[in-house]
Parts: sequence; C-alpha cells; structure tokens
Amino acid sequence: MDWTNEAIDRLRALWAEGHSTAEIGRRMGISKNAVVGKAHRLDLPARPSPIRRDPAAPRPVATGRRPTLPPLRAAMPVVAAAPRREESKPVAPTILALPPKPSGVVRAFPRVSSKACCWPIGEPGTKGFRFCADPAMGGKPYCAEHAALAYVRVKDRREDAA
Repeated sequence: MDWTNEAIDRLRALWAEGHSTAEIGRRMGISKNAVVGKAHRLDLPARPSPIRRDPAAPRPVATGRRPTLPPLRAAMPVVAAAPRREESKPVAPTILALPPKPSGVVRAFPRVSSKACCWPIGEPGTKGFRFCADPAMGGKPYCAEHAALAYVRVKDRREDAA
C-alpha cells in the first residue's frame, strides 16, 4: 500500500480514538497487519496487550467446557471402606468362569515377560479379549505361528518388472 499523508492522518486519528487494528484496517480497506506495521514505523503509542493482565485482578471463572477427547480409561469408582466389625464373617472369594480358550494358552492381561507371545486375540475392550501366551521365539515378541503372520518378507519389485 502507498501510504499517503491523508492515509497516515486517518490512521493516527483512528488509533487515537482507540479502535482495534482490525477495525482500523476494515475502515481503511487494508489488512490488520498493514495497520500494525505502519503504526510501529510511525512509533504510535503501544496498545495494552489483552494477554497481559493485572495480577491483582480476579481471574475469569471457567465456563465448564468439556474436553474434546474422551478420557483414556474410565475412572474407577472410589468406595469408602466400611468400618470393620468384629462380628463379620469372612466371605468366600468368587471364582469367575473364563470363556473357552482357543488353541494354545491364553492370558487376560498384557504381556508379563518377554518369553510369552503377545499376539492379541479378540477385540480390545471386549470381555473375551486376550493375549496368546505360547512361548515366544527368541528375540521376537510372538510365538512361531503368530510370527509367521506378523513378519512377511517384502517381495523384490525387480521380480515383477519382467
């Protein structure tokens, strides 16, 4: 933009009135950045930053917005411990029945050691999700059967070029 004397005078007047740089740009038909640059070159007084606030001023109250992503894990409910009574009888532990295991041993929890296969079986997050627990191959996280599925040799493209 060519800054004429009239444009500079208008910029100074709008700046003195306290208009925002975006508003001055709209009124003059130029960009906000052009206004900021020229105001800086003219050494006009700086505007107070909306980010810097008086430390004594009260902080704004949160609006109660929810996070955009769901939590990674559902929070475990907190249960207050009941006062212990001397008369209470011990309760027998409940034994849960697991679904039938497919071929090989199946674990319900993530890989415990590097000697067990960690191939996932089922859909994560469902009740039947498990990890294969067959012995892992040396230096690999999977058993021989699952390593054959996981590690596939890349075909040489030159063989297909003929």
